[in-house]
Amino acid sequence: MNDTLVMQQTLARQRQRERRRWHYLALLLGLLAITLLLDIATGPSLLPLQEVLGALLRPAQADPMTLTIVYDMRLPIALMALVVGTALGLGGVQMQTLLDNPLASPYTLGLAAAAGLGAALALVSGGFWGLTSLFAIPLGAFVFCMLAASLLFALAVVRRVSNQTLILAGIALLFLFQSLLSLLQFLSSPELNQQILFWLFGSLMRTTWASLALTAAVTLICWLLIYKDAWKLTCLRLGEARARSLGVDVDRLRLKTLVLVALLTATAISFVGIIGFVGLVAPHMARMLVGEDQRFLIPVSALCGAVMLSAASVLSKSIVPGALFPIGIVTALIGVPFFIWLILGRGRKGA
Repeated sequence: MNDTLVMQQTLARQRQRERRRWHYLALLLGLLAITLLLDIATGPSLLPLQEVLGALLRPAQADPMTLTIVYDMRLPIALMALVVGTALGLGGVQMQTLLDNPLASPYTLGLAAAAGLGAALALVSGGFWGLTSLFAIPLGAFVFCMLAASLLFALAVVRRVSNQTLILAGIALLFLFQSLLSLLQFLSSPELNQQILFWLFGSLMRTTWASLALTAAVTLICWLLIYKDAWKLTCLRLGEARARSLGVDVDRLRLKTLVLVALLTATAISFVGIIGFVGLVAPHMARMLVGEDQRFLIPVSALCGAVMLSAASVLSKSIVPGALFPIGIVTALIGVPFFIWLILGRGRKGA
């Protein structure tokens, strides 16, 4: 009788947790819609929210000038903020899951620095294989980001190093690529330096409908493939030994997820530049809301990243009225205090 009562109480608590998780998902979707509308409305010419809603829901009745501003100028940028935020949030949570380290992210493991070096080389060389800078910069960033990821793959698969060693290798790559980038900037002309810095700051303003479609397609495919392994990734959070005992091929899961994270990160960064700390902060926000169950952690991390970058996009246009503040600086201003709080919090737990 007591066992039955305990089981019923356990099931009731589990159902309550799941309902709360669904509520958080609904809340984040609502915040996503709000930040998207605000992102479209803000800019040099501020649009009333009712005009934005009218242009989106009833375009045939909207003013032609409003339609041009909304659909040609602001909507692709606002949607790119959501897509890139989703990619970075998803990449960050899986980096932390695979490496079992709360400080792991595509930014802290050197992938973003590698992309920055590739973009800078494309700018300095005037393009690869005769391509214009419009295509050469994203290509250079993508290739170098995948190169850095390949080095991490080699360590993870060929040498079978521990998670801690893989993190240290990523930090070493971060300093290596940053040093090479600094050398390139030192040797470049002031004009090229300014272009490199503008790209490194991160900006959504280079977004086109084509780059948005490509980034969204890659993000959706990677999201679906990662979510397919949600149960295995949840098992991995219990420890590698426990996951293996439950029948999970840990080595194959780690390699597959690393490839998907690298593809997500490389595609997102190649079009918008380096946007740091979203991949670090969003997963921790998601864990505070829904815990470690990857069925909920994966979508909530993606939504937290999307909301965070969309809100940062709104702030970047609101800090200096009439001017555009680099979005990479805005995310850093949000992320650095959180990063310090996380380190101090872990220090207190270890004391």
